[in-house]
Amino acid sequence: MGSLEQTDREAAMHAVAPRVTLADIEGAIATRFDLGQAEIFTALGAWSTNEGRDGSPPPFEIVEALKPLSICILVMRNGFVVIGKSAPASPANFNAELGRKFAYEDAIRQLWPLMGFSLRDRLASR
Repeated sequence: MGSLEQTDREAAMHAVAPRVTLADIEGAIATRFDLGQAEIFTALGAWSTNEGRDGSPPPFEIVEALKPLSICILVMRNGFVVIGKSAPASPANFNAELGRKFAYEDAIRQLWPLMGFSLRDRLASR
């Protein structure tokens, strides 16, 4: 069981009123995009088309710094977009599978308070 599932389970044990569940959040997701090294480096291929660039490839330091980066983009059913990210402090600790997991969890954690606000709005209008 992951940390999100554990948090959701613990909250459910004490809930006595409507609450936002992990299932609510995941049910509101229309599409998920996970970006790792290959996708990020493909995006860097557009580097020379950006204004202010001289057409040269990105500096080596930038390329190296991005290698352990994982990005998760969640597009919600209502069109809202959330971007989760993960990068270890030391590139030696990078693990692609864990990076995807942590980036996804980061995105979900951003959605929880937003959906909580929406639920509170609905409860207040009853």
